[in-house]
Amino acid sequence: MTGLVLQAEILAIGDELTSGARVDTNSAWLSEQLQELGVAVRFHTTIGDQFEDNLIAFRIAANRADLVLVTGGLGPTADDLTRQVLATVSGQPLVRNSDVVSHIERLFQRYGREMPLNNLVQADFPASSNVIPNSEGTAPGIDMDVRSEERRCRFFCLPGVPAEMKEMFADYVAPAIRRWLGQPGVTIHHVIHSFGMGESHIEAMLPDLIRRDRIPRVGITASGAVISLRIAATGESDDVCRHQIQ
Repeated sequence: MTGLVLQAEILAIGDELTSGARVDTNSAWLSEQLQELGVAVRFHTTIGDQFEDNLIAFRIAANRADLVLVTGGLGPTADDLTRQVLATVSGQPLVRNSDVVSHIERLFQRYGREMPLNNLVQADFPASSNVIPNSEGTAPGIDMDVRSEERRCRFFCLPGVPAEMKEMFADYVAPAIRRWLGQPGVTIHHVIHSFGMGESHIEAMLPDLIRRDRIPRVGITASGAVISLRIAATGESDDVCRHQIQ
């Protein structure tokens, strides 16, 4: 499957995001990670905690992206809607996972606290989905295909807590995407900073280096007076990656 280009959308859920009370840093971080994997991020969508709004956003994403990353909405309270929305979009029932129940109970025991019964909803998953383990939190993620007659879209739903989200992405989501793309397992990054010329001037000097399908991938970004070339090399070994970068 090497050469496959996936189109991605990122959904960030929470009233605290749409109200401006909190800045969505998760989507920016995920976009950087997906770019380094060679996945094209086409859309960012931010949604509040209303069921119908989430339902609309999930359906739109499923119809225009190959891959959707969702952050937020996996908590135990009534406004955490991701699992119910995904079940509705896929037309599947929610099924309680006994292994996840045991994991949540162990976490509460570790901290010497009694588990509220509403935490059990965090063990409910759409019937055909897979669990994304969360070693430190009570909100496991969801890995699920949503299929229609015309297309397939894969959802990875992660908690909104940045530390948990990042660990779960690195341990589960990134390897899953690499397997999907048929990529080898080693990726090395290198950044070259330059000064004294504008972004467009530098881009004109390097037309072949920043071609989208080039190996290794090279992106160009500007911040103030600094123009950065971000190189991402993927190969079978560190030596292969470093040779690409050189």
